[in-house]
Amino acid sequence: MKKTLFFSALVFIFVSCKNESKSLKTVSVNYPETKKVDTIDTYFGEQVADPYRWLEDDRSEETEKWVSQQNEAAFGFLDNIPYREELKERLTKLWNYEKIGAPYTEGDYTYFSKNDGLQNQSVIFRYKKGTDAETAEIFIDPNKFKDDGTISLGSLSFSKNGQILAYSISEGGSDWRKILVMDVESKEIMEDTLVDIKFSGMSWYKDEGFYYSSYDKPKGSELSAKTDQHKVYYHKLGTKQSEDQLIYGGTPEEKHRYIYASVTEDDKYLVITPRVSTSGNKLYIKDLSEANAPLVEILGHTDSDSNIIENEGSKLFIMTNLNAPNQRVVTVDASNPSPENWMDFIPETENVLRPSTAGGYFFAVYMIDAVSKVFQYDYKGSLVREVELPGVGSAGGFGAKRKEKELYFSFTNYTTPGSIYKYNISNGTSKLFRKPNIDFDSENYESTQVFYSSKDGTKVPMIITHKKGLELNGKNPTILYGYGGFNISLTPSFRITNAVWMEQGGIYAVPNLRGGGEYGKAWHDAGTQMKKQNVFDDFIAAAEYLIDNNYTSSEYLAIRGGSNGGLLVGATMTQRPDLMKVALPAVGVLDMLRYHTFTAGAGWAYDYGTAQDSKEMFNYLKGYSPVHNVKKGAEYPATLVTTGDHDDRVVPAHSFKFVAELQSKQAGKSPTLIRIETDAGHGAGTPVSKQIEQAVDIFGFTLYNMGFDVLPGKLNKKIKG
Repeated sequence: MKKTLFFSALVFIFVSCKNESKSLKTVSVNYPETKKVDTIDTYFGEQVADPYRWLEDDRSEETEKWVSQQNEAAFGFLDNIPYREELKERLTKLWNYEKIGAPYTEGDYTYFSKNDGLQNQSVIFRYKKGTDAETAEIFIDPNKFKDDGTISLGSLSFSKNGQILAYSISEGGSDWRKILVMDVESKEIMEDTLVDIKFSGMSWYKDEGFYYSSYDKPKGSELSAKTDQHKVYYHKLGTKQSEDQLIYGGTPEEKHRYIYASVTEDDKYLVITPRVSTSGNKLYIKDLSEANAPLVEILGHTDSDSNIIENEGSKLFIMTNLNAPNQRVVTVDASNPSPENWMDFIPETENVLRPSTAGGYFFAVYMIDAVSKVFQYDYKGSLVREVELPGVGSAGGFGAKRKEKELYFSFTNYTTPGSIYKYNISNGTSKLFRKPNIDFDSENYESTQVFYSSKDGTKVPMIITHKKGLELNGKNPTILYGYGGFNISLTPSFRITNAVWMEQGGIYAVPNLRGGGEYGKAWHDAGTQMKKQNVFDDFIAAAEYLIDNNYTSSEYLAIRGGSNGGLLVGATMTQRPDLMKVALPAVGVLDMLRYHTFTAGAGWAYDYGTAQDSKEMFNYLKGYSPVHNVKKGAEYPATLVTTGDHDDRVVPAHSFKFVAELQSKQAGKSPTLIRIETDAGHGAGTPVSKQIEQAVDIFGFTLYNMGFDVLPGKLNKKIKG
């Protein structure tokens, strides 16, 4: 039996002008029909209805029609926000500045990326070594792949002599890639395109060929069908892809969902890191200098994240969190590389380590309360110096080939656009290389780090950024942004969109929730599986801190997050709908009972667990799963769900089902809309034009539902609602 429902909502907003009586403004939102079907799953004897299961079929005409109707409803609302074009004009103007990436040398050329300002995709330039950057020519222009910019350039990998390039492209934002091989001198494509490649690097062995990873093409939809048997292949130049050699993976007894292969800089070792999930890997090496050398096991379990970052002959340098939650670097000889023979090279400290190598040195990048400090070591493990950074924020990019004399690193924070510095590796001096010329005065803004107590008393850091001199009166529009998962660290970084938000008097607050990597593996594990509620509690406590300290109030608070952060927003708004005025879940993992059945979702089980693990795990997941916790008759905040129709990382069905539940059960007057970007995926490679349009709609929706009739940056009249 099928049921169809049609919903119409009237959103009432009271307008008050100075010294004038209130008037009533009515905006009608007509939600499309969303049928219900009698789909029921049984978990440990308990039946769970899934009435919107049909929306999982991304190839059906019915789903396509529903998407079109939902977008029509969403844009019918968004297009009528009075200052939408004003926001777009300002964001476009601010975005329009030259962005140049750090240069790097391959073979006879130095390469760098550049975007003139509003180009949909950045362009790769190059110039001959020994000449000036002013002589640079266009090498690859992804804007010519497709007029609307929806085919993007992925990664680039040069052969060891720098004369051949393998590069990947993505179509419509999908995680599926194609690899093309180019002669760098003539810029001509050398052979047939490699297809159906996913979650892959490209690592060259000499100039003969490269290793890459992929899955067998799934049956059914390539955008949603399960992919959980990763494999490593070797592609020899001049041969067909069908002849590529399977190196590792594909055994049915054990599923390795992510397998990566890399070749050491000296071409001596192939390193393979099989993973069952996003956390923990096995570690193997193969001596490529010996014919038919065996694959040697260093770690045969997935209890740690370990990888080889350098070698000197047979001496291996391994980055690991095995028995070191904050990571360390160890050394061992390849002839007997098991952990009992490891020797500390850079020992674990109380701060999280992210090491890299450049110019014959190691660079230890530490996070201290989510802020960077960098130390340089020689190959004997002796400290050479602390690298002087230009301020308090995030530094990255301390990597280069062993022969290089200089490296380039980036520095940014929430008020400082990313700049590039040139660093002399031998004497430790650095100088500004590129500073963006942007129409934003960082001196007018400030960031403050605070520490607040979560529900269980755990201290959690949060950085709050806003205009200097902002009055803490509880009425400031505020975005609370979070992630809290997968060992991902949120460190200070500048975003053009957030600059526009703060120009309007907005506050931007980012807490470092448990589940992230800011304090190492222990911090990550404290927000996984049966401890996932800690992440939501940390986020709720951050909101309460902002409210209690008069930064904002529930009437002016928006919560925002994407992917795992979309889950964070969905869980928080269903648990505490009273806490915020606006909820902005993007590309979220929202159906926690079925997430592992789509694409590579089963690999997220380390963080989430699955509904099949045990009755206890099923009950826990069902207890916070956003799709399953929308309650009939509850008043939910104004919600704008965003996703992409080509998102094959977190399939859009998560968002479709969540918004269908919200629209059918919302008792309040706030709108619940979904904005579905076409020819877009999880985020990477999204054209600039689409990024601007989406940011305008998100900020416009947020401010309008907070009751602002004009942009608050020039406020002289305000809506009360």
